[in-house]
Amino acid sequence: MPTITPQPTIPPFPAAAAPPPSPLPSLGQPPPPAPSIFGLDALFHNPVFAGGIGLAGLGAAAAFGRRALIAGAGLLRRQLLVNIEISKRDPSYNWVLAWLAQPRDNRGFLAQRLTRLRSLSVSTTTKSLNPRLGDEGSSQTHADFRVQPGFGRHIVRHRPGVYIAVNREKAGTATTATGEPHETLTLTLLWAHRHVLEEVFTQAHALAQSFQQGKTVVYTARKMEWAVLGKPRLKRPLGSVILDRGVKEKLVADVKEFLAAQKWYTDRGVPYRRGYLLYGPPGTGKTSFIQALAGELDYSVAMINLSEVGMTDDLLAQLLTQLPEKSILLLEDVDAALVNRRQRDPDGYSGRTVTASGLLNALDGLAAGEDRIAFLTTNHIDRLDPALIRPGRVDMMVRIGEATRYQAAEMWDRYYGDIDEDHSGRERFLNRLEELGLFGGDSQDSNVPRRHTSTAAIQGLFQFNKGDMEGAINMAEGLIPRTFEPEAPSTEGAIKSPA
Repeated sequence: MPTITPQPTIPPFPAAAAPPPSPLPSLGQPPPPAPSIFGLDALFHNPVFAGGIGLAGLGAAAAFGRRALIAGAGLLRRQLLVNIEISKRDPSYNWVLAWLAQPRDNRGFLAQRLTRLRSLSVSTTTKSLNPRLGDEGSSQTHADFRVQPGFGRHIVRHRPGVYIAVNREKAGTATTATGEPHETLTLTLLWAHRHVLEEVFTQAHALAQSFQQGKTVVYTARKMEWAVLGKPRLKRPLGSVILDRGVKEKLVADVKEFLAAQKWYTDRGVPYRRGYLLYGPPGTGKTSFIQALAGELDYSVAMINLSEVGMTDDLLAQLLTQLPEKSILLLEDVDAALVNRRQRDPDGYSGRTVTASGLLNALDGLAAGEDRIAFLTTNHIDRLDPALIRPGRVDMMVRIGEATRYQAAEMWDRYYGDIDEDHSGRERFLNRLEELGLFGGDSQDSNVPRRHTSTAAIQGLFQFNKGDMEGAINMAEGLIPRTFEPEAPSTEGAIKSPA
């Protein structure tokens, strides 16, 4: 048998150790992020912090979107809407308010819901009614209520498919003139309906004119602006003012000629204004004629009291340059305004505040306005400065004197013409006034006294004897001017009879 020699056993090699990781990255793998100096990588990997950043971003985006939406809406509003603001100081403010108070046709589902007025204000006017004869104490008052949009926002339907947004606001500050808060009225329409504004103002003006039809508006100076004095007055017929023969006709013709000659003044560079001075004793019809003339011309009357406390030269000049349109300027008793007749009173009044030079410059100076008709009245023309009544300031002076025989006859016919058809009563009345010397006496008969009476006194006599011409003739002696002597001071005080 063959012999098998055993082979020596070779021990196994030990397993090779794994090589250390190479500092270089293997191909195809991104390098690991480098550690942050402040450890922000861990902060950003924090889910709580990451959620806060996300919410902040969403809030910023929402705020930016809101601002962008507001800006876009404002831009769209400016492009699609048109606004017009009306101040309370503007005459059209009351016109538009009255126009908004008119009833409208709001039929339709949309119109009924959009045009519901929930804030209203009331403007009330009252008028006394004449009591019935024999019913003492039965006088009644007629009240007229006008409802108009109050403060706040409203929507008004002008016509089908055209709506107007109305915003009436009251400012927090008061005006210096009246102490009332300032108000504004804003109308908003679509740009495509902007032409409707012309219709609105045209209709509002026509409505205001209809309210003043047959009436004369009187303005008065209220600090630095003009304000309507009370309610418009019924126009006084020009025929109701009886002046001496030809005087009224001459004045009316001159004023109408001036109004028709504006182009003539402009072409020659002459200031377009005219002044008149009416002088004479009181009660002769100076102011009444001016009121009747304003009604004849369809003008208003703007009065300034030169003796008013606080009236200064600068304020007077400003008022005269801002006269209401189509108005007659009236300065009454200019002689009394320029005479310092009183010393300082307890209320702080220290005499005149308008100087003579200030009045002269306001009437005919650099600060004088144009397109103006001015009437000055005085009872004492001798007290006026000659510079005040020179041509350019006063272009026409007319004396309105005492009652004449012609005026007395015209007034008689106006009051008793319907019952004195044969004029016999008029002749008896005129002869009675002649006997009393109320027409200046008789130059050939020294026994007839030289007296005068005024048309105001004759009118008062006729009004006292309505429809009773015999009573007027019998009471003619009461037209004699009376002289009142000062009474001796009484120890009993002002009340001399038991109450």
